[in-house]
Amino acid sequence: MATVLIWRRFPRLSRVTTFSTTAKCKAESESSKSKQKKEENPETANTGTESAATIQLLDPLDYRVLYNPSAYAKSRAASQQHTARNSGQALGDAFTSPGTAQVQHTFGTASSQALPPLRNALPKPKPKPLLEQTVSARLSAAQTKEEAENEKTEMHDSKEDPRMFQKGRPEYRSLSYDKFEPTETLPLEEGDSILHSVAVRKGSQSPGTITDSFRKLSCLPVEQHAAVLSEPRFNTLCRCAVKNIRLFSTSDLIDILKACVRLVVPPTHPLLTACENEFCRRVWDMDLDQLLLVADCWRCLERSVPSYLSILFSYANMHWKDLTLPQFVQLVYIIGEGRRSPADLMQKVESVILKYLDSFTLEEVGAICLGLFKSLSGISDHVMRKIADRVSLQMEDMSTYALVNVLKMLRYARMDHLPLLKELGKVIPARIPTVNIQGIMHITLTCSSLHYFDEGIMAAVATSLPSKVTYCRSKDAAKFLWSFGCLDYEPPNEEEFYSSLIEQMHRKLHEFRKFPEHLLTGLLGLAFVNRFPEELIDYALRDEFVQKTRGSKYELKKDLFTLSKSVEIECPGYQGSRLPPQLYQEITEMVLNFAEQEIYVRPEIVEATSLLESMLGGPEYVKNHMILPHTRSSDLEVHLAMDGRPIPFNLKDPIADKKLRDIGVSLTDELMTQLVKGRSNSQSPVEVENEARAPGQERGEEARTPRVGDHAAFSGGALLAGATLQVEPKSERCLEAPPTLTLNRRPRGVKLAIQVSNRNHYCYCSKRLLGLHRLKRRQLQQLGYVVVELPFWEWFPLLKRTRLEKLSYLHYKVFDPALLSRAG
Repeated sequence: MATVLIWRRFPRLSRVTTFSTTAKCKAESESSKSKQKKEENPETANTGTESAATIQLLDPLDYRVLYNPSAYAKSRAASQQHTARNSGQALGDAFTSPGTAQVQHTFGTASSQALPPLRNALPKPKPKPLLEQTVSARLSAAQTKEEAENEKTEMHDSKEDPRMFQKGRPEYRSLSYDKFEPTETLPLEEGDSILHSVAVRKGSQSPGTITDSFRKLSCLPVEQHAAVLSEPRFNTLCRCAVKNIRLFSTSDLIDILKACVRLVVPPTHPLLTACENEFCRRVWDMDLDQLLLVADCWRCLERSVPSYLSILFSYANMHWKDLTLPQFVQLVYIIGEGRRSPADLMQKVESVILKYLDSFTLEEVGAICLGLFKSLSGISDHVMRKIADRVSLQMEDMSTYALVNVLKMLRYARMDHLPLLKELGKVIPARIPTVNIQGIMHITLTCSSLHYFDEGIMAAVATSLPSKVTYCRSKDAAKFLWSFGCLDYEPPNEEEFYSSLIEQMHRKLHEFRKFPEHLLTGLLGLAFVNRFPEELIDYALRDEFVQKTRGSKYELKKDLFTLSKSVEIECPGYQGSRLPPQLYQEITEMVLNFAEQEIYVRPEIVEATSLLESMLGGPEYVKNHMILPHTRSSDLEVHLAMDGRPIPFNLKDPIADKKLRDIGVSLTDELMTQLVKGRSNSQSPVEVENEARAPGQERGEEARTPRVGDHAAFSGGALLAGATLQVEPKSERCLEAPPTLTLNRRPRGVKLAIQVSNRNHYCYCSKRLLGLHRLKRRQLQQLGYVVVELPFWEWFPLLKRTRLEKLSYLHYKVFDPALLSRAG
């Protein structure tokens, strides 16, 4: 086991709770056991952290992907395609269009010395040919390195082949390119002979001969393909094919395209441009199998062909009722890989899904979900629920890759399918150690997006992640932090888990310049669980980073606002960057405008506000607003004196100028006695309520009108402190409060922040508060508020009950003696 001693900058971490010595030692012990890949990035050197020496072990041994192909990455063939593409050279100035000249994968003029004749490539008693001397030596060294890196990539950072579903039915052989199709390897000397024949005839070959030449050259050993592509004689063959492009039969043209796939011809090659144009011209003369096969070849070549796909989708839209099951699945796969969602065709996709749903293999179900997810194609709840019904019954028989694809679509559709989620909690924890990092991320993100908390899944993820954390992209690390923070879950190995992810965020700091949303996502997830890595926060709040967020496709101002204000409240010792005041003001106005239109007017909040005003004595005793605008939810603020009396504080308008509406209450001597001295001992709250109510008054008006009787009943028998009441009945007589009660008196007491919660504040089907709302309540308490909740499972049913029942409930919540004891 090789060890490397490196000097690492260790991030400072602000947290209200301190690290225990035991936990710290355990985390250090665990990190010394797990191996990590050394990454030196000069861009992260200026983060301003304290220096510390740490030991890192190379190549983590804990992690093995047992499922092959492993989850989520390009296969070895794709890696070889990328290498070959980078080594390609151009056909020449006369054969290169202005558009292709600017693309990364272009060809330059090749020399015969760079690639000698192929006819002398095989080792024989005669002298070694130049091809073998120049190519084999290069490959012997590069191939070993490439294989080692590819193996490592496939193990830890790989994608599972999204075409695995094609192995389930023989019909896919005619619809798709099969890269595993066995072919007879062509000897090197025969390949050289073909190219020699091309050079001799100088483009005078027949279409059949040209097609046969492409077929045979594609059967050369894979390691020789890059050399063939850089051969001038191969360029001559391509020119000849382009010249005769309209003379080929459709089957011959498809064979040439398949040969290009095997040879890994770069996607910008002029030959492919000519083929695309010709296939677009012939679409209506081809059958659907041929159209899907050609589309699949374009995908294998990684060439974008929007015009061809548009024609293909139009063809499929006209013949959608005739689609066979394999044709339909392959079509949805093509739609997903093309990242396009043809609206007219997608309307008919649901009907075909329902038609074949019971006949799909589980891999095909996964492929359909992935295609819909990649193309951002929404489907109805009915169809998604049908898919989820089937998956929940057969989940144990489903591959993890296909299952993750279903979860992606479930997340996109916001489908709360409880049987599937419960089954997921039984099946997936045992598989987590064998799933690669991106697969684990999507599983975790699905749980958090649906607000579904399963401790078994989350604990399995937390246990498995630290040994794999160096394979996280910036996006992966951010989504893990967000998911755990959103669900407000700190696992048993929380110190090891969070420290490893924070370290990875430091390693990937350069990626956040391109994807600023990922840094804010991760930092907010940490803030939810009361963790504030100061150096990353300082970086995120710098002017230059804030400017980068303006170029993001996401609206990140609110996230910056939430992060900065949270740091301000919870990290009083923080000395790093902060948002400028004008940005604070801009975002605050934006949030408050949204709240006035969308939040304050919600029925459950309007009803609670109206009843509290009625119960306490008027709008000056209740304020419906956002105490913490950065938490994006409203509060009903109420102030109580130490003796339990409400205190007026919402003084937007002078109370002395306000007049209570004439609601027909008779100002009797008894009522005046109650107002001045408190409620009569002979009357119950119900009797006072009934007496104060005008006969025949509508319920809607009752909810909006402050009632003297309500206050007398529920204020504990005392006149509101500092209140000046003016009652203006028909007789126009006026009652003034005693001079000892003035508006300026603010008795010391308790500030209540009443939360009218709803289901979106909690995990699905539970009373577990989500991270953002846990953060809000924590911060309210730090600012001196006592949080009082009207939980949705209590308040929402009461909305259908009588006014008196609602008032009694609110009285019980607001005048709880325990609240005053907390204020002390």
